[in-house]
Amino acid sequence: MATNRVIPPTAEQLMPEETPDSQLVGKELDKKDERKLNSALRAGAVAQMIVGAAVVLAVCYVAKLILITLLVSVLLAFMLEPIVNLLERVRIPRAAGAFLAVLLMLATIYAGSYFLYNRAVSFAHELPKYSEKVRGMLANVRQQTSELEKTSQQVFPADKNARKPMSVTVENQSGPVAQNLGAVTEVVLTLFFIPFLVYFMLSWQEHARTKSVQLFSQENRSTAYVTLGHISAMMKSFIAGNFAIGLFMSICSVVIFGLLGVPYFYFLGFISGFLSLMPYLGIALAMLPPIAASLGTLSDTKLLLIAGAVLGLHLLAMNVLYPKILGSRMQLNPLVVTISLLIWGFIWGAMGLILAVPIMAAVKIICDHMTSLRPIGEWMGE
Repeated sequence: MATNRVIPPTAEQLMPEETPDSQLVGKELDKKDERKLNSALRAGAVAQMIVGAAVVLAVCYVAKLILITLLVSVLLAFMLEPIVNLLERVRIPRAAGAFLAVLLMLATIYAGSYFLYNRAVSFAHELPKYSEKVRGMLANVRQQTSELEKTSQQVFPADKNARKPMSVTVENQSGPVAQNLGAVTEVVLTLFFIPFLVYFMLSWQEHARTKSVQLFSQENRSTAYVTLGHISAMMKSFIAGNFAIGLFMSICSVVIFGLLGVPYFYFLGFISGFLSLMPYLGIALAMLPPIAASLGTLSDTKLLLIAGAVLGLHLLAMNVLYPKILGSRMQLNPLVVTISLLIWGFIWGAMGLILAVPIMAAVKIICDHMTSLRPIGEWMGE
């Protein structure tokens, strides 16, 4: 007699069948989880970037003397590199060419310092001649101030019941001399290393670039090499462009100061022209030498003409020459330039104002060649 065999249902058959609605709900949950995960990853990446930037700025503030020395040495090395390349074409070894270039730099600095010192001594010897006129101008100002004070006392008589101001004695306490001497000694010793750093940067240039590229992984070495090449081209253009603009403004300043009769116009014109290259502070620094030298010797009209000429040259350089000559290489928008000047000026002072633009231009080049940082590079650009 045949019996019917009952087959038990499998686990898949016991599970409820998924409806299309339940499948859609599951997919939406997966998408929400994925979006939450992506947002968490982005937030973590942004937090890491902020913390990293804060750490880098803190290190730059603490080690500013060392970093400024290194960056100044890099700028000088880029300035002397054409001389070394020219000597290499004449069959002079690179080490010897680097030594000759550094020696030429030191000789130029010594000659410029000697010339500036002699001009400053000559100007100091003639100061007594100008001091009488300056005293006369100050006496007129004091007389007008006293007359204004008398007039104000007549209009607003003083209250007799008012208490007399208490006398305050200020003691002049000089700071510790040893601490000041220690700071000066640190600066001098640090600057003493600049010629040696420049020499080794010039003589070991190819070795340093090759070994720096080899620090990266195999797939990123090509990007690192191209990035270093773009930074090198940017630095050369920055130095050459600034020198060309400063030379043009110096020649114009010498001609204008000579026509206006400024004392030592051939000396003060070059100082004013190159000082005007400093962002924001350049106007005040460029006006100070010619006006200080002309005070008491030239009329007020000529002093105003000197100030107007310096202001006009500065505006010409910042609004016409800089965009035409350096704009294609820097590619930084004005907001980034202003923020970088504020930050690096606070961290490194006057040297920060000089080094802020090339530093941020190098940062932009690095961001442009990294996929994850490319949006930051686009935000920094024009």
